[in-house]
Amino acid sequence: MEKYEQLQRILDSHPSGAPESKAFDKILKLLFTPDETDIAIHMNFSPKPADELARLAGLTLEEAMQKLEAMADKVIIFSHEKDGAKFYGLVPTIPGLFEFPFMQGGGTPMHEKLGKLWEQYHADALGEAFAGNPTPLMRVVPVESTIKGQTTVHTYEEASKLVEQQDYIAVTKCACRVSVGACDKPREVCLVFGTPARFLVSRDRARKISRQEALEILRLSEEAGLVHTTNNSVDKANLICNCCPCCCTVLRGKTQLNHPHAFVTSSYIAVIRPNDCTGCGICADERCPMQAIEIEDDCAAVIPEKCIGCGLCVSTCPTQAIELVARDEKPDIPATTKEMAVKILGEKGKLEKFMEVMQR
Repeated sequence: MEKYEQLQRILDSHPSGAPESKAFDKILKLLFTPDETDIAIHMNFSPKPADELARLAGLTLEEAMQKLEAMADKVIIFSHEKDGAKFYGLVPTIPGLFEFPFMQGGGTPMHEKLGKLWEQYHADALGEAFAGNPTPLMRVVPVESTIKGQTTVHTYEEASKLVEQQDYIAVTKCACRVSVGACDKPREVCLVFGTPARFLVSRDRARKISRQEALEILRLSEEAGLVHTTNNSVDKANLICNCCPCCCTVLRGKTQLNHPHAFVTSSYIAVIRPNDCTGCGICADERCPMQAIEIEDDCAAVIPEKCIGCGLCVSTCPTQAIELVARDEKPDIPATTKEMAVKILGEKGKLEKFMEVMQR
């Protein structure tokens, strides 16, 4: 089997998916040199020590380190150091291979070519693989100020609490808006936490920030009409993306590809108080990212099946005629990221393949 094909199949074992595609073949060849592929096919998503990878690839430690560091510098693999030893692992397509190379801002001919290929791949195969199964990888977090006063607000539904749980926070550019460029929304608004954040900072793809700076970024994102999204589990946020419907992979799973399971809505839904609504249209024309509000007879009306409960309409209503209320049926959020991954792999029929890759 050709080595790039081997690498594609390994990457496809991940819950994010990496289905076969001519576009993805070209992406892999842009990102990985043939020599780098020789060692990448011996890796999985759990970082291995450099000396083990050298042995598996039939290289000296010096040769292996040269290749591994080159790939880590390009952020097409992950690395960290423990007890003085270097460890390296593969990153999935999303978040990983797609986002990381664009986090410095793009702007080169290579980035332009890469962006077009990812767009083609998203339309042809990756969008379906990423968002086409019943358990999504990502979920919406509502604008926090719009759920104040609710009887029950879970910690995992409050963006500020997700930030407060973190011991290391970094901010980086939104790879989706850098690569697609369909709007002028703010770019440096994607929050990454913990070990991945440390890696991206170490490779100059993100910058470390304080909790207060992170909260300010959330506020600015809300003002700009961006939707907070995070990993679809209760335990701990790995990231908070601030998404637009025209560029971002997560929202475009519904706005462009019409996948019903592209992401999980928040536990809330927007409701209009007709007596307070003046029909100004701000919510429908400027704030709702999903076209879930229509103006009928000079009054706003929510289309329930389209509302994702982001709260962006609530926070800017001049007459406070909109509120978020708890949905009758709450989304079923997996307790942990591991539980989420197992559910997704089971739905895709890839659990056995993933375990095989991880046990190599």
